[in-house]
Amino acid sequence: MLKRINWKAILFGFIWLVSLSGLVVLMSFVNAKKNEVRCTDLKVLIPGSGNLVERTEVDKILLENQGPLVGRLLEKINIQQLEKALRSNPFIENARVYADMNGVISVQVSQRVPVLRILNYTNQDFYIDKNGLKMPVSPNFTVPVLVANGSIMEDFSGKVDTLKTKIARGLFATAVFIEKDSLWNSQIEQLYVNDKKEIEMIPRVGNHRIILGDADSLENKFRNLMAFYKKALPKVGWDAYKTISIKYADQIVCVKNTAADSARMDSMAANIIIDQLKKANAADSLNEKKDSTSNITH
Repeated sequence: MLKRINWKAILFGFIWLVSLSGLVVLMSFVNAKKNEVRCTDLKVLIPGSGNLVERTEVDKILLENQGPLVGRLLEKINIQQLEKALRSNPFIENARVYADMNGVISVQVSQRVPVLRILNYTNQDFYIDKNGLKMPVSPNFTVPVLVANGSIMEDFSGKVDTLKTKIARGLFATAVFIEKDSLWNSQIEQLYVNDKKEIEMIPRVGNHRIILGDADSLENKFRNLMAFYKKALPKVGWDAYKTISIKYADQIVCVKNTAADSARMDSMAANIIIDQLKKANAADSLNEKKDSTSNITH
């Protein structure tokens, strides 16, 4: 018995064949058209508020790589090579170059975004960008970011590179955390690494230093610091202490801002502050559970 002809499959295959043939013809037409089109204009877009890369620098990279573009046939311009040349610039994170059938070449450049500026132990000056990569400072523009100095043993070769030391990675993590919080971003002015390899923070308000220690448990440490700021400093004054240490899990240790000895802050008061914070958090969690249970009941 002869099998029935699957007309549906034949029709589907015919449509695909026609579509593929049309695509080939269209591509041939585009390529033929491209062979005749010359570059009529060059448009460069550099989004962002900080001009680490100027338009003149982009033009210079394009010119040095393939010479003048306007007036040349599009087929003679290597788009991929231009993108590679732009990405080799340490201030450029990504670049996209494309041309339209009117001969206009568009260049879109995305700049690296610094989050921290480092002055290391040999006075080398460099940025760390949002991806945790080292990059040079720009002669054109100074980015208003957090600055870190002190006993920082992270070297810089002058080229974009990854972080090698634990302290540099800790400084980067701290800077990212601070940047994401508008209050701490306004309050913390500088980071410093002391001889014990501890991270210290210098605030804008108050004549004290905040000893962070390492970059572990940042959320918990800053939550404790916030509680201390709210409950203790308004009573004793912002200049009452020389140092405020939040490096311990559930204890704030302070040194009084006097010529006398460095004593523990009213350790009891600090612990009460943190205990109050814990109770408040626990109460909030309990209320959330009650609300959730109430919603399920109704």
